[in-house]
Amino acid sequence: MTRDAFEGLSASDLRSRFESADYVADDRTVTTVQLALTMGRPLLVEGPPGSGKTELGKVLAESFDTELIRLQCYEGLTAENALYEWNYTKQLLAVQANEGTVAGESTAGSGDRQGSVFDEDFLLERPLLRALTAGNGTPPVLLVDEIDRADEEFEAFLLEMLSDFQVSIPEFGTVRAEQPPIVVLTSNRTRGLSDALKRRCLYLHVEPPSFETEYEIVRRKVPELDVAVAAEVCAVVDRLREESFLKQPGVSETLDWARAVAQLRHDDEDRSLSTEEIERTLGCLIKEAEDLDRIDTDLLEQLRLAAAAAEDRLEA
Repeated sequence: MTRDAFEGLSASDLRSRFESADYVADDRTVTTVQLALTMGRPLLVEGPPGSGKTELGKVLAESFDTELIRLQCYEGLTAENALYEWNYTKQLLAVQANEGTVAGESTAGSGDRQGSVFDEDFLLERPLLRALTAGNGTPPVLLVDEIDRADEEFEAFLLEMLSDFQVSIPEFGTVRAEQPPIVVLTSNRTRGLSDALKRRCLYLHVEPPSFETEYEIVRRKVPELDVAVAAEVCAVVDRLREESFLKQPGVSETLDWARAVAQLRHDDEDRSLSTEEIERTLGCLIKEAEDLDRIDTDLLEQLRLAAAAAEDRLEA
């Protein structure tokens, strides 16, 4: 599927692709992703950690059977780290063998790079450049993960790519994508992003799922867990999110816990969750010592009661 083929992509077709990948998405998510694909716009996905933002990029690559190119952002990330690097060893050998020219004699700006050490043969592609030069068939998915962890300078560097799907390399020139990639940026909102970046993207805010939605996610991702216990797991997590913890459990923590519960159970796999079982496995859900200290006997009993009432919530 080429980029032009996305123009006819319907919401129902996209939902079917998500279903095939066992990705549970509400109507707002499906519509926003569909518009990003059909309009050829980058998609900025914000939300708390563990809410499925990164998974969305992975699922898009899987759904359209295309390459996933992931750039994990971090403090101090530079344009060179993300875009390109010159193969200095190869350049030096070429110069010594008189197969190239010194930098001052480079013809990079003239359009004739014959004999220059600043041509494609010496260029090492990093994720951003790879996303622009790939595209045989279906365009790749470029996942810029946790953009809020990068510096504002790197965020500003991305603006040219997000608006024109091109980048400028001083010694080489401008590289423009013949077939623009599908771009997904994620943010945990550890800092605010610039208006300039947001203006170039469609926006999707992901909230923790409802009890019913999370139950459906667990059923798809952890099929080995008894359906009644899966409902209890989701009810406990839903109750925990009512507490003012430093870090609320996300969907990824719910799935970790569901897999742990399934693994620890043997012959009594359909038994209801007990207070002791919940307490022993809290490390799958709670990742801050201060939050663990807040879970006392009373709260554990409330969690057990929430689990006991899970089936009634599904029937309602």
